[in-house]
Amino acid sequence: MPGASGMARQGYSDGRLAIIAGRGLLPLHLARAARAEGEDPFIVALKDEVDHRFDDFESISVGVGNLAAIEKSFRDLKIGRVVMSGGVARRPEWRDIRPTFKTILKMPSVVRTLMSHGDDTVLQMVIKLIEAMGCTVIGAHEIAPALLARLGPLGQVSPTGDDLRDIEKGTEAALALGQLDIGQGAVSVGGRVVAMEGVEGTDAMLQRVAELRQSGRISARRRGVLVKLCKPQQDMRADLPTIGPSTVESAVKAGLAGIAVEAGRALVLEEQAMIAAADAAGIFVCGIEPSLDHGGLQ
Repeated sequence: MPGASGMARQGYSDGRLAIIAGRGLLPLHLARAARAEGEDPFIVALKDEVDHRFDDFESISVGVGNLAAIEKSFRDLKIGRVVMSGGVARRPEWRDIRPTFKTILKMPSVVRTLMSHGDDTVLQMVIKLIEAMGCTVIGAHEIAPALLARLGPLGQVSPTGDDLRDIEKGTEAALALGQLDIGQGAVSVGGRVVAMEGVEGTDAMLQRVAELRQSGRISARRRGVLVKLCKPQQDMRADLPTIGPSTVESAVKAGLAGIAVEAGRALVLEEQAMIAAADAAGIFVCGIEPSLDHGGLQ
């Protein structure tokens, strides 16, 4: 598979790469991967969202709704390609939005989308706003393809027959949830869906599962599986399902047998550390293909 610099020559806009950075480790992984491929990425660190430092990279800190400052930086630095990465905990209030000249007339539509639509619709709007700045939005997987989950078990532990049943139930639930543009993950225990991801995110959902298990609402004898998938209508350029060591830690606390993510469409961060933690805890992490029986694991 070609590296990021090779892909950058295959039809993307000319110009420097910018990484819009929210919460989590993904932005930092992308910045380092891009630099390894000869890029000089510019970091747009979102205020009150980004939780890692980018001291070794040229960067700007802006509010999530400050389109004018972002466009000025893109224009001054001749940015041609943009990657959106990391989580955003809150949507900007309409009073926080600093529109560009081109987006002033779009403000009523922007505010309505922020107030009343799901994450996927909001991300589509953000992509269009960035493209209106003359940039091409590309996916995180195009910068760091090695982060994509592979089909099958990633560590030493494999799912059992009961686990495969939970993977199927979790897959059905995650796809239905994604179709509604609500979330990407679901937990099935003993063939019964016990939790579905909302705006709180995966780790908070797993904490809820742990509390339900401690209270006796979920059987202590059955373990269960976390399934994370792309939404059926998901644009691969934004918000791909992501797991890492913290996901394994949360799954262990929730008493789960393992984690299943969509192969080729989900990102795995700090894979070696994550697999080491999963193997030590005796849980599996695997990539699945939702369209196949048992996720393509048999």
